[in-house]
Amino acid sequence: MKTIFELLLLAVIVIILIYLFFSFAQTLFAPVSDNVKYGSVCFKNKCFQVELAETKMQREKGLMNRQVLGDNNGMLFIFEKDDIYPFWMKNTLIPLDIIWIDSSGKVVYISENTQTCKNLICPSVASLGEAKYVLELNAGKCKENGLKQGDILSITY
Repeated sequence: MKTIFELLLLAVIVIILIYLFFSFAQTLFAPVSDNVKYGSVCFKNKCFQVELAETKMQREKGLMNRQVLGDNNGMLFIFEKDDIYPFWMKNTLIPLDIIWIDSSGKVVYISENTQTCKNLICPSVASLGEAKYVLELNAGKCKENGLKQGDILSITY
């Protein structure tokens, strides 16, 4: 009886390990991209070095599965035109400030301290106005730097 229980327990552990392996395999074995481009986003005297998300694939992946985002780093999502672009925090491990910016550099909306989502279905957050860019920074950066809706950012890439 004890042997059957031990075998069942071992089988459950193996199944869990296989599930975890395949859940993280995409991240673990994803090819390292040499095509990562960087730019900067500045506000007053503060600049952030940002990784650019220009392609559909880069925008879909975003900051998913990243454990750390540097203090003065972020990600800038670049779209073809001003429009409403909803974002969600599925598989994003870091709370973020999400800033929507129109083509003139004006901040049209900010979602501060947007929390991570570990559920199968995650809510999305969208700007109240059209934007061409979406900037993701560590949560608290907007408050720390006094960034608010209506401010103008300088974007270089």
